[in-house]
This record gives sequence, structure tokens and C-alpha cells, in this order.
Amino acid sequence: MKYSPINLKQKYAQFNEHWSPRVIAEMNDYQFKLAKVKGEFVWHEHSDTDEVFIVIEGSLDIEFRDGKVSLKAGEMFVVPKGIEHKPVAENECQIMLVEPKGVVNTGETGGELTANDDVWV
Repeated sequence: MKYSPINLKQKYAQFNEHWSPRVIAEMNDYQFKLAKVKGEFVWHEHSDTDEVFIVIEGSLDIEFRDGKVSLKAGEMFVVPKGIEHKPVAENECQIMLVEPKGVVNTGETGGELTANDDVWV
């Protein structure tokens, strides 16, 4: 077996699309996803799972109906399941998401920003 680290900078350099998470690794029933984000996402919620946002580079606001949390590089936040939220990045931001397999990035909202859940290495 070959043992190789996953280089996040190299992975981010391989795509330019915003709001389209790429699965870079799996652990048990969880997936590690990288995304570049810019502008506003859609209001959505995940009724069956929490959602973890880890900011790798840049800054990200996660808006809630009653407030917001602001994250910068090196920070993370867990959105509890069932809480409606909307990620917003004024400038391009690189994030990592850790979610159970099969979680749709737009929750139950769907729409044109719903990403493909294929493993991309």
C-alpha cells in the first residue's frame, strides 16, 4: 500500500468553481469536502445532521435568522441539525466540510447549487 498525505493547497488549485464541494477523503461513514465559496449561498437546513465548517483561507459568515457567526482562517463552527443557515463570503474563501456520506450541501432546499456527491481525489 502507498501512504501519501493529501495536500490541500494542491487540491484547491485543481478547481475554480464556487459552492461546489469536492470529496477528498472518506473516514468510516464521513466525507471530507473542500470548497471555494464566494458571495451568498442559499438558506437551508439539514434535519438529520450537524454541519461543520472549517475555514482554511479567507473569511466566512454563517447567517442565521436571529444572528450570525464570523469565521476566519483557522476557525471552525458546527451548525446544529435543524438550524436554518446561509453561508456568505464577501471574497473567495476556502473551506473544508466534514459530513456523513450522502449529505446534500443545500439540505432540503435543493436547487442549482446542489453539488454532486462523487468522490474526487
